[in-house]
Amino acid sequence: MADVELIRSLLTPHPDFPKKGIVFLDLFPILRNPLAFETLVTHLVHHITSTTISPVVAGAPTRAPTKVDVVVGLDARGFLLGPIIALRLGAAFVPVRKKGKLPGKCVTATYEKEYGSDSFDMQADAILPGNNVIVVDDLIATGGSAKAAGALVHQLGGKILEYVFVVGLKFLKGHEQLDAPVYSMIEIEE
Repeated sequence: MADVELIRSLLTPHPDFPKKGIVFLDLFPILRNPLAFETLVTHLVHHITSTTISPVVAGAPTRAPTKVDVVVGLDARGFLLGPIIALRLGAAFVPVRKKGKLPGKCVTATYEKEYGSDSFDMQADAILPGNNVIVVDDLIATGGSAKAAGALVHQLGGKILEYVFVVGLKFLKGHEQLDAPVYSMIEIEE
């Protein structure tokens, strides 16, 4: 798939960032290339519309939901993809931010990540009970931040249809912690 290879070719690894032993994969070169950025967004939206919410899978009708109500984007790179995907799907966008960064009443979830612990907030009125939700971020490693976002969605009564990532570090098995299907455009095995 040429689109996947284009995106893979533009991901830039930065060893020992933000701390020793971590290899940070930089998404920003993709955003600086309009063709690559459009390719990335189109690929993810196509996946969601053709697989996640498609009424037909492998030629057989399914009971898959036919609409995404909310796209949740994780702080901070999920904010770069989430609003665009939400607009293309006709859905609302809801940010999940670091604790204390959102105004008004919020729900909170604490999580462990690959280099420490943190807490996420979501505004308490951002998701309605029964809303169909897609959670979007750039990368899944250990799965802690995505799991916390999922906990916030569930606290508000939403239903997660899928977790969607640009990159999945499959060897860290973060996808195994999540309570809904996971899609990573690029999977890294080691």
